[in-house]
Amino acid sequence: MRRALAGLTTRGRSFVAAGATAIVCAFVLGERDLLRAGVLVLVLPLLCTLAVARTRYRLACARRLDPPRLPVGHEARVDLRLENVSRLPSGLLMVEDRVPYALGGRARFVLDRIEPHGKRELGYRIRSDVRGRYRVGPLTVRLADPFGMVELLRSFSLSDTLTVTPAIVPLPSERLTGAWTGGGDSIAGAVSAAGEDDVIPREYRHGDDLRRVHWRSTARHGELMVRREEQHFQSSGTLFLDTRRSAHWGDGVAGSFEQAVSATASIGVHLVRAGLHLRYVTDAGEALPTASADGGFEGLLLDTLAVARRSKGTSLTAGMAALRGRTGHSQDVDGLVVAVFGVLSAEEARSVAAARRGTGTCVAVLVQGHGHAAPAGAGESGNAGRDPGGRAAAEKAAGLLRASGWRVVAIRSAADLPGVWAQAGHTGEDFVRDGA
Repeated sequence: MRRALAGLTTRGRSFVAAGATAIVCAFVLGERDLLRAGVLVLVLPLLCTLAVARTRYRLACARRLDPPRLPVGHEARVDLRLENVSRLPSGLLMVEDRVPYALGGRARFVLDRIEPHGKRELGYRIRSDVRGRYRVGPLTVRLADPFGMVELLRSFSLSDTLTVTPAIVPLPSERLTGAWTGGGDSIAGAVSAAGEDDVIPREYRHGDDLRRVHWRSTARHGELMVRREEQHFQSSGTLFLDTRRSAHWGDGVAGSFEQAVSATASIGVHLVRAGLHLRYVTDAGEALPTASADGGFEGLLLDTLAVARRSKGTSLTAGMAALRGRTGHSQDVDGLVVAVFGVLSAEEARSVAAARRGTGTCVAVLVQGHGHAAPAGAGESGNAGRDPGGRAAAEKAAGLLRASGWRVVAIRSAADLPGVWAQAGHTGEDFVRDGA
């Protein structure tokens, strides 16, 4: 009863105040008719409160998100089912599903009546232009009397999570050479299937099968040569994202960090669907270990990138150590490496260049962002405005990376990635120009 009294609406409180005032005035003035009217006005909201408090509605709720994970800018549908599992019909119900403001605000519905064991289907759409993980629910139901004197709030504990992932842009099916690492004798590149003459032989070792002797090479070198063991190829690679606050330009969706996250998601999804076994590394170290392409890595990567934030770190040491395999699997250093960076100083570029080991393909994606204001700590003057040396610094970093065997592409936004992705599949000397 006390809970129901706390649920008096403005109308109900006004009736209580008016009734009490009328009763006091009736005693002062000695007016019996005014007393009767005051009692009626006072009792009406109290009777409504008693009626609502004695309700024994038993309601069941179910919610379904379709889909539970989606890229930014896309819509998800929320379907609600409210069931009256009691033997009594419900009264007026005001239903509200709590939705974060970023998804569009709360969804509200009014239901006149639900018959015993009856059901009502409700639905609405939500979308977000900001990636993240959002809680949808719980559902609250307000029980109201026909006169609008009192409302009783009842809440369900059920809630669901909607994951809004970074925007994903489709990439052309460009095969990155060197993306496959062998499980037999290690060779630089794939063995051609054109014929025996194209096989790269090696020196004979004690215990080698004599049936593998390559006679032409033996005659040419003057010593016994054998064909290399058949390669058991397994796709593997590492995806790296530089999350340092000092390495990125601007804020919001147009900032270089958001574009870098979107580019990382696009590349990761593309490589996983191509059959690669990836691991995900940031400047802080390994974030997701190696997983098979069909082992749910795509979902784990998107969930991780959905809540990625810029870090306060200023060093790439831990990330480069993980990239070299010191904190991961050592065999990953010969696989494909795709690293997404913001601004790199010459010293940082040298550190990244030194991380390349073995014969694996290493691709660096430099995200320059739409803005020209230098990131924190990047400029000497520290003032806002255009960064005249930013372009030269980017080209210098690209040159240092390319000199050590990295393949380098530069973009302003993730939307530019499909146009330059083909460059990642070839070794080139020209710095990829981003759009104006």
